[in-house]
Amino acid sequence: MPRRVDDYRGLTQPSRLRLLRAVQSHPGLRVGELAERCGMPLNTVRDHLRVLVQEGLVREERLQVGSRGRPPIAYHAVREADSNPAARRRVDGARRRGALLRAVTTQTPGEASTDADEDAEAQLDVLYEHLDDAGLSPVLDESALRFEMLPCRYRGMIAQDQATVCGMHARLVRDTLAQVDGPLEVERLEPFITEDSCALLLRRGEHRD
Repeated sequence: MPRRVDDYRGLTQPSRLRLLRAVQSHPGLRVGELAERCGMPLNTVRDHLRVLVQEGLVREERLQVGSRGRPPIAYHAVREADSNPAARRRVDGARRRGALLRAVTTQTPGEASTDADEDAEAQLDVLYEHLDDAGLSPVLDESALRFEMLPCRYRGMIAQDQATVCGMHARLVRDTLAQVDGPLEVERLEPFITEDSCALLLRRGEHRD
């Protein structure tokens, strides 16, 4: 299947992944603070943040400090699609493509879906594209709310710090679900259920709107 132009190419570098995890774990830090925490050169952090913002994974917050000059910028993980234009485009595109696919493959004439069902389906569609764009080749069992997928590409980094890699992916999944109003939430991420696969289990929680 041809890759979309929105593939997460920003997650191809381990150093950028570590920076994203730092933004997730310590929201509101500035460039210098992130550089110090991650042990990276300042210019490298700036470049990585620019890519992460462009790909809809991180948002900027301009701080009002009451002094002259350009206001400092703090960085946060994206949890609301409207906080980042790229995230908004991803969500809207995934919902549109998912609705079209369901209309031509699964819709039974005369069958009506509830609003809750449609919201859950939209969350699944957006999450599926997120996992696919991250290169994980997801397979969805919709009735079980379960994804099976390939392990991520960072095998070497996983051997050294699996908690960072898996924690980053788990947070991305939670943030992706949060960008779509609906009842689904993460139950658990199961790394390496086999040598070549991981599993993600969802559950129905309280409907968010």
